[in-house]
Amino acid sequence: MALLFSTVGHGGASGYLAILSLTSFGTMESIWLKQHVWSLNLIVSGLAFIHFYRKGHFEANLSFPFVIFSIPMAIIGGYIRLESSIYDIILAIFLILAAWKIYSIETNQFGEVSTPNMKISALVGGIIGFISGIVGVGGGIFLTPILLLNNWATPKTAAAAASFFIWITSLSALGGSMYSGHMVLEFEKIILFGSTVILGGFLGSRYGAGNAHEIIVKRSLVGVLIIAASKRIFSLIF
Repeated sequence: MALLFSTVGHGGASGYLAILSLTSFGTMESIWLKQHVWSLNLIVSGLAFIHFYRKGHFEANLSFPFVIFSIPMAIIGGYIRLESSIYDIILAIFLILAAWKIYSIETNQFGEVSTPNMKISALVGGIIGFISGIVGVGGGIFLTPILLLNNWATPKTAAAAASFFIWITSLSALGGSMYSGHMVLEFEKIILFGSTVILGGFLGSRYGAGNAHEIIVKRSLVGVLIIAASKRIFSLIF
């Protein structure tokens, strides 16, 4: 999953949540899932940013406004602890929405790129940061479609912006979660999961920053997200 997501500059949080939802870890509390996913996000999005930055795809004037206003909102979102049933509903909706957003970009025709003004960046960054903190993702799954569908960035520039945004937002949300007094990280799990996502994140982001073809990757992600969302919905009904 890290391999797939990092090709488009993402940390893979929604993918990790999807996989964990299909295993026994899916029964863990939302706070446990969020903290471990954010930790893995830091690893993979950090590797992705390095590769996309080295290839010259990072544009600070595009990325910083979104990031600055996402930080406080991600902290607030990370501080919020939801009941399991509410979290399942929000996560299922989020996974379906993410799948739809990713699929919609496959046939999108990109026009002339223009950088949004500060007010728009502030609003978008704040909303994404808050939602990311609540759900337990880095926000790239929302930011990338928004950047591309509004012609605010090219695919590679959007990937670089997303990797930077995800790293900062994940760190902020993790800090807010820990500050709330609910530190549930199991470092042996981080070491176990982290040892695998490092390799996938390195290879995927290196390929993505070069000449990756995104269509197959996006279709694979859409399938996984829909399966995971279906499992959440099924567990709520039955």
